[in-house]
Amino acid sequence: MKTKSVLVATLALSATGVLAAFSQDHVVPLQQGPVEVEHASHHDVSPALRTIPPVRPPEGKPPREVRLRFHRPKELKHVQPDPVAQLSFGTALATSPDVGFDGIGIPNYKVIDVPPDPNGTPGAQVTLNGQTINQYVQWVNEDFAVFDKGTGAILYGPAPGNTLWSGFGGACETNNDGDPIVQYDRAANRWILTQFSISGGPPFFQCVAVSTSPDATGSYYRYAFRYSNENDYPKLGVWPDAYYISFNMFQGNSFVGSRVCAYDRNAMLNGAPTTQQCAQLSAAYGGLLPSDLDGSIAPPTGSPNFFLAFGANVLQLWKLHVDWTTPANSTLTGPITIPVAAFTEACNGGTCIPQSRTKQRLDSLGDRLMYRLAYRRFSDGHEALIVNHSVNAGNGIAGIRWYELRNPAGSTMA
Repeated sequence: MKTKSVLVATLALSATGVLAAFSQDHVVPLQQGPVEVEHASHHDVSPALRTIPPVRPPEGKPPREVRLRFHRPKELKHVQPDPVAQLSFGTALATSPDVGFDGIGIPNYKVIDVPPDPNGTPGAQVTLNGQTINQYVQWVNEDFAVFDKGTGAILYGPAPGNTLWSGFGGACETNNDGDPIVQYDRAANRWILTQFSISGGPPFFQCVAVSTSPDATGSYYRYAFRYSNENDYPKLGVWPDAYYISFNMFQGNSFVGSRVCAYDRNAMLNGAPTTQQCAQLSAAYGGLLPSDLDGSIAPPTGSPNFFLAFGANVLQLWKLHVDWTTPANSTLTGPITIPVAAFTEACNGGTCIPQSRTKQRLDSLGDRLMYRLAYRRFSDGHEALIVNHSVNAGNGIAGIRWYELRNPAGSTMA
């Protein structure tokens, strides 16, 4: 994408979405439903990962650049400079890292796909069979590795992502297409690793592996979920009743809207047959993020999962309630429209961020909210969602605007 504007990415001149006066939702939401229910197309349990040799990638496979699927919210009102830009630093916290180590990269990893989609998460330190488990898992297109969190030593890998599905059969075993997500379910002390399989589709698949223990080098319950349209840009959130996931769905090169789904968490933690419950939105909505649980206090019993996107100077909130016993009772409600201070997307949503010693510009991803949509319930009972996105802060600066949404289950304030 060509653009005449050049923005310099910085956090020092970030934009904040916490407004002096709270903004409340003002649109009566639509209730959509019932959801679509479909069984996982296949599931099994793997051998211990530590016993599986890493899959060898095809000889001579050239690096691949994956085209960014661009989704622009409708009718954005362009405003410069950003009216809520924070122009000074707050008080810095006195922190220091316990340990630092190199993740996946040269010399342990050769670039295969662009963008790299790097992500990872730490697990809990637990004792398992008399041994201390203290791990970090990182996944960078198209390889993943398990590290000792205390020393940085590599315990497994780097290995191609589809190594996780060795012996599983089908597209999840054959394809290593990436767009990976690594999550850790702290309430259950389990790892969730997932990537899509889109080569040769339709059909298209989301490949999901849930560890059978806190040890990421152990065995996994493996699942494949099927889609008729391409399930691009998967984003997964951990919630008490399900693993919730969102996609930007494409039919060929045509964007057909976000799809939100729930995978039965309890069934997957036990390696049982499972279903997914999904709802399809129109092409007017894209880039939805599922809420992802932080902290030790669970949401109120029966709380829906929250999905968030943005539009023209608004946030858009959906609530997905799933009933695994009676799926006909499951509903998707939304969008609830929450006004926020006016903004302009960084790079108009495209690629214009300069970097040193090269003319190659970086993607701003300004056309969407950034993963994760973090949820936390506090000891006083209040609930909060935290999220951010890239905006044009003015004067050639790309800023990070962040929002805190209070009371997402009721009359939401940002």
